[in-house]
Amino acid sequence: AAVTALALGGTLFLAAWRWLRRAARAAGASMRGKTVIITGANSGLGRAAATELLRMRARVIMGCRDRARAERAAREIRAELGEPEEAEGRGELVVRELDLASLRSVRAFCHRVLQEEPRLDVLINNAGIFQCPYMKTEDGFEMQFGVNHLGHFLLTNLLLGLLKNSAPSRIVVVSSKLYKYGEINFEDLNSEISYNKSFSYSRSKLANILFARELARRLEGTGVTVNSLHPGIVRTNLGRHVNIPLLAKPLFNLVSWAFFKTPLEGAQTSIYLASSPDVEGVSGKYFGDCKEEELLPKAMDDLVARKLWDISEVMVGLLK
Repeated sequence: AAVTALALGGTLFLAAWRWLRRAARAAGASMRGKTVIITGANSGLGRAAATELLRMRARVIMGCRDRARAERAAREIRAELGEPEEAEGRGELVVRELDLASLRSVRAFCHRVLQEEPRLDVLINNAGIFQCPYMKTEDGFEMQFGVNHLGHFLLTNLLLGLLKNSAPSRIVVVSSKLYKYGEINFEDLNSEISYNKSFSYSRSKLANILFARELARRLEGTGVTVNSLHPGIVRTNLGRHVNIPLLAKPLFNLVSWAFFKTPLEGAQTSIYLASSPDVEGVSGKYFGDCKEEELLPKAMDDLVARKLWDISEVMVGLLK
């Protein structure tokens, strides 16, 4: 009886904690007439952001690796929102194939966008891979650095002209607080000398922030803003490569339910940076929970940011 009472009390406490820390939806302006690209939009943070921006009447392009899963997610999102009461009751949802582990796929995706889309108002670089075993992309890059940084680096650069022509426009880069444990080792960016899946993830997230910072500098005066963010600890399938012992899974599931953010909560800062008038004209900053946050000095090193940019240009083939 005592154990039962303790378990019940603990569950009620966790439920109360969960209710108290629920995040309100980010306040944003109507996105009617605006086009948004979200990478990795078929699950997790990307799907939550796509749903909310569609609700705000944006034209949302889901850039996803698995087209079948993306089409299924799009159908579910449409069903969740229901049929609009009027012709313009919500935005439009479009699925496009995009594999960030393939520079060929990135180029094909951008080519189609540039052919079909007259404008691009928001680009949300959201997709990512987390702590995977050592593997390489189609082009021979370490997977986490290749997908999280290089794939998005090429994608953004190829779409910059359209973003400039659509200004004022926004670029949103999803990073992580784990950037704090990363270092940009220019002698081993591809992790061929040594590989640690945790440190490599942190390196890619640090690279995201440095990329956003350097890009913001380069885009001054163009009307295109760039900001990075951390979503917090969120319950998504991003951690599919993390091995949790079978006996520990029930406890982990309980803790994650109580203390981790839902995808919708985690997506609030992305939605805020994509749509809120409060950040109009704000660029080169780092956000968490819809508020600007300070960065460690290594994430504000402009010399490292410029060197990383130059090397990334060569790695993705923008410069020979």
